[in-house]
Amino acid sequence: MPDQVLDVAPGAIVVVRDEQWLVSSVEQTADGDLLTVRGVSELVEGTTAQFYTSIDTVTTTDPANTRVVADESSHYVRSRLWLESTLRKTSLPISDPRPVMAPQALADPLSYQREAVAKALEPDRLRSRLLIADAVGLGKTLEIGMILSELMRRGRGRRILIVTPRHVLEQMQHEMWTRFAIPFVRLDSEGVQQVKQKLPATRNPFTYFEKVIISIDTLKQDRFVHDLRRHHWDAVVIDESHNVTNQSTQNNQLAHTLAPNTDALILASATPHNGRNESFAQLLTLLEPTSVGADGSISTAAVANLMIRRHRYSESVKNEVGDKWAERRSPRHVLAEPSPEELEVAREIAATWTHPKGSTPVTGAGSRLFPWTLAKAFLSSPVALEDTIAARLKTLEGNVAAGRECEALTRLRELNAACLSQDGSAPRSGKYQKLLKELQDKKVGSRSPERVVVFAERVPTLRWLRENLLRDLKLKNDQIRILHGALTDVEQQEIVESFKQSTSPIRVLVTGDVASEGVNLHQRCHELVHFDIPWSLIRIEQRNGRIDRYGQEHPPQITTLLLDLEGVEGFTGDVRVLTRLVEREREAHEKLGDAASLMGEYSGTAEEAAIIEVLRGAKDFDEAVPAPEQALAQQEDWLSLLLQADAQQDEAKNDGALRAAPTGGRAAPVRTALFDSDVDYLLAGLAELYGEPGRERAGGGVGLRIERNNAGQIQLVSFEPSADLRQRLAALPQSYLKERRVLDRMQLTPDRATAEARLSAALNDTNGSSWPDTHFLSPMHPVLDWVADRSLAHLGREEIFAVQGDVAAPTVVVQGIVTNRRGQNIAVAYLTVQFMGTVPVAQPYKDPEDLFDDLGLGPRIVGVPVPDPQQFERLIPQVVEKAQSFVDEMMAHSARQQAEERAQAWVDRMDRWEHGAEGVATQTQLFRRSRSAVEAERRLAREMLPDRTYVRPLLVVVPAGRE
Repeated sequence: MPDQVLDVAPGAIVVVRDEQWLVSSVEQTADGDLLTVRGVSELVEGTTAQFYTSIDTVTTTDPANTRVVADESSHYVRSRLWLESTLRKTSLPISDPRPVMAPQALADPLSYQREAVAKALEPDRLRSRLLIADAVGLGKTLEIGMILSELMRRGRGRRILIVTPRHVLEQMQHEMWTRFAIPFVRLDSEGVQQVKQKLPATRNPFTYFEKVIISIDTLKQDRFVHDLRRHHWDAVVIDESHNVTNQSTQNNQLAHTLAPNTDALILASATPHNGRNESFAQLLTLLEPTSVGADGSISTAAVANLMIRRHRYSESVKNEVGDKWAERRSPRHVLAEPSPEELEVAREIAATWTHPKGSTPVTGAGSRLFPWTLAKAFLSSPVALEDTIAARLKTLEGNVAAGRECEALTRLRELNAACLSQDGSAPRSGKYQKLLKELQDKKVGSRSPERVVVFAERVPTLRWLRENLLRDLKLKNDQIRILHGALTDVEQQEIVESFKQSTSPIRVLVTGDVASEGVNLHQRCHELVHFDIPWSLIRIEQRNGRIDRYGQEHPPQITTLLLDLEGVEGFTGDVRVLTRLVEREREAHEKLGDAASLMGEYSGTAEEAAIIEVLRGAKDFDEAVPAPEQALAQQEDWLSLLLQADAQQDEAKNDGALRAAPTGGRAAPVRTALFDSDVDYLLAGLAELYGEPGRERAGGGVGLRIERNNAGQIQLVSFEPSADLRQRLAALPQSYLKERRVLDRMQLTPDRATAEARLSAALNDTNGSSWPDTHFLSPMHPVLDWVADRSLAHLGREEIFAVQGDVAAPTVVVQGIVTNRRGQNIAVAYLTVQFMGTVPVAQPYKDPEDLFDDLGLGPRIVGVPVPDPQQFERLIPQVVEKAQSFVDEMMAHSARQQAEERAQAWVDRMDRWEHGAEGVATQTQLFRRSRSAVEAERRLAREMLPDRTYVRPLLVVVPAGRE
C-alpha cells in the first residue's frame, strides 16, 4: 500500500482498524508516517498503539467538513474541557525558550537551577544537549527533572532513559515522581527479573517501557546492549558521567551507543574532567561531535556552549540558598593516641617499608607503591592491614626471589595480630577507641535519635567497625548498617532509603566511597566522621557532600580521626600531610567551591599518586596541593578553561532566553483563562465523566472527596481510579503503587505547602515508606493527561461546539500548526476568524489566554445554548481557507526562515569542523567517531526544517443573546 500523506497533528482524532484513536505524536520514518495513538472508542479505550501509514489505512477529518453542535452544559464546561484538553495535548514549539513547566515543579524556586533549564532550551539549539557540571550539593537531579519536563511539554520527551549508579536508582526515581510527576520504571535486579517474566525473550524492553531508569552495570548485560542499538530515545540522562570517559571500558562503549540514538542528551557530573584532554573531550563529543577540533583541541566557546557549572559560592548561588544550606562548622581533627601494639606496627612499617635506611624488601612490580599500600591499610584498621598482607603473600607463593619480602610481611603480620580483638574484647586500636568515644559524646545509642555517617575505604574495616560498635554501643543488629559496592543494587537502595526515614532504626551508617557519589544523606543526619582519610581532595569533597548540600538545615560537622604518631620517624610527617590535605579541602570549599580544581589532577587516583609523592619526600606539599589563591594565580589550562566558561555563563544571564524568561520567584500556576487552576480542570473533568461528587452515573462513580481549608481553598482531592485510569497508572513506580495503594484510591493536593508537608511526613512514616500519601497535582500529573484524553474523546471527531460570547459577529477559533519532518511542532498559533458581513478577517493571538479572555469564555460564563448551531457550518470552509492562507503565508514563512537559519548555522559548524579535519593525519578513535557522526548531524539539520502545516477549527462563538 502506498504511503498516505496525512493532514494530522497531535491531538487529532483518527480512525484506524474501525476504532477511534487520539494522536499523541506523528513521526516521519523510512517506512512512512508513524502515529503514536491512544484508544478512544470503547473496545480500545486507554490502549496505546502505533500505526504506520504505509501499513494501515488512517482516516482523518477534513477540517472544512467539521460539524457544529451546541454546548448545552452549565457554564459551557464541555466546551472548556475540550478546548483546555486540546491546548494541553498540543506540544509547545520545540524552540520555545520559555520555561513553563519547571516553575510548576514541587521544588524551591532557585534561579540558578532555572539557568540550566534556560540553557537547555536556548532557541539556537537543534536539540537539547548539556553537561551539568555543578559542584556537589547544588541539586543536579532537580535540574535534570526540570529539563525533562520541559522537553515533554514540547513533545520531545515521550521515551526517556536515565542511567545512574545503582545505589541511587530509587532516589532518582523518587525525585522524578514526587517532584515532577514523571513516572519511571526502575530496572534494578528485581525489575529486570520482572521484565523477563513479563516479556518474551525476543521483545525489546525499551519499546515496552517508555521511561526507564537503570544502572550502567545492569545496562552492560548482553541483551540490553543488543536492544539499545535498535532503539531511539527522545532523551537520555547519564548521571555521574565522569565514569564513561575511559575509552577502554564498557561504560564508554555504552555511552557511545546511546549518544547517537537520542535527541536530547543530559550528562551530569560534579567532576566532569580528569585533567586529560582526551577524557574531557569524550564527554563533549558525546554531546556534540564537532565540539572538539579534529586535532583534539577544545575551545572555551565550545565548553561554555555545552556545559553549565556553578558551586556553593558562585554569584548566582550563594545569596539564594539561604538557610536551606547551613554553613558547615569548622572541621574537627581528632588525634587518637595509638596503642602500644599499634606503635610497634607503625615503627615497623616506617623503618622497613616506607622510610627504610636501605632498600625496601619489595620485589617485582609495584615495589615503589606497595609500601604506601601497607601504610594506607594500617591507617585504616588492623583488619585492613591483615587483608593486604594476606593478599600480598598469596601472590608471592612459589616466588623464590621474594624470600626477604615474605619474611618482612610475616614479621609485620605477627605485630599486627596483637592489635586485633582477642576473645571478643575491644581491639587494641587507639583510633577505634577514639571513634567510640566520639560517638558516645554525640549521644549515639539505641534510644537516641542522633545519627552519624562513618566513612572508611576498606571493606574489612567497615565490617570490623560494625562488629565492634554493635557490642560497645550496645546497638541492636539493625541499628548499624554497612554500605559497600559488593552489596546488590536492591540492598544498597534499601539502606540508603531507610537512612532517610525518621523511623529508621539505623543510628550509624558505616560506608565506603560507594556512597560518596549521588547519595543524599542529609535529611536526618548532620554528623560525618572520616575514620580514615582518602588521599584525594576529590574523594574528601564527595564524602562531605553527602551531608553538606542544599536542604541541610543543621550546620554539618565533619570530624576526621588521625593516629597521633608523633615520634615515629617517617609517620610523623605522613599524618601532618593528611591533616593539611583535609584543611585544604575546607579552604577550597570556601574560596573556590570546588576542591577538584586545586591539585589540577581531576582524578581521585591521580591525586592519590601525587600525595604518595609528597609522603615519599619527592614533592613539596604546597607544590602538589597549592593554596586556593595560588591555584587562581597560576591557572592551568583546564582550570582557566572552566573558569572562563563560568564567566561567559555569568555574562549570558541577561541575554537570550534568560532575558525572555525570568527565572526567579515562584511562578503562578499555568492557566488558559478556561479554568482557574489544574484542580478545577480535574474536578470539572471528573464531574463531567462520572457525575457530581456524591452522585453516581451509569457505569459507576469515583467516590470523590474534597477537603478545603478555612479560606475555602481546596487542600485535598481523593477518588477511586476508574478501570482505564488504573491501567494508565500501572506505569507509576511499583513501590509507590503498592505502598500507597494508589490503584484503590488516589489522593492529590494542589497546594504546594501541603504537598511539601506530606513529602516530609513520608520520612516519618511508621511503615517505612518514603513515598508521600498525597501527591502534588502538577500540570504533568498523569491523571490530568487522562482527563485530557477522555475529554477529547467526549466530542465526535468531526464536531466542534458553538457557544455564545463577547463577539460582534460569528467568530471561529482556529489552531494553526507548522511541523518539521520529524512531526514536531515548530510553530503553534491560535487565531480567530470573524465575519464582517461575508468577509472573513483573521486575528492572531500570541497567547490563547488572551484569546479566551477576549471571548469572555471563562469559568464564570453562564452558558446559554446556541439555537440551530448547524447554520454556522457553512462558514467553516471559508474559515479553514482563510486560516490555511494565514498559516502558509505568515507562520510557515517565519518558521521556515528561523528554522533554516538554525539549521544553516548547524551545518556551517560541521563544515568548519570537516575543513579542519582535512589536514589531520592521525586517525584517533575519537576522531573517527566524530567524523562518522557528521552525516547524521547533517540529516538532523534537514529533518528540523518545516514540512507540513495544519489548521483545525476549535470553536464557534456567536454574539450573546443571538436568536
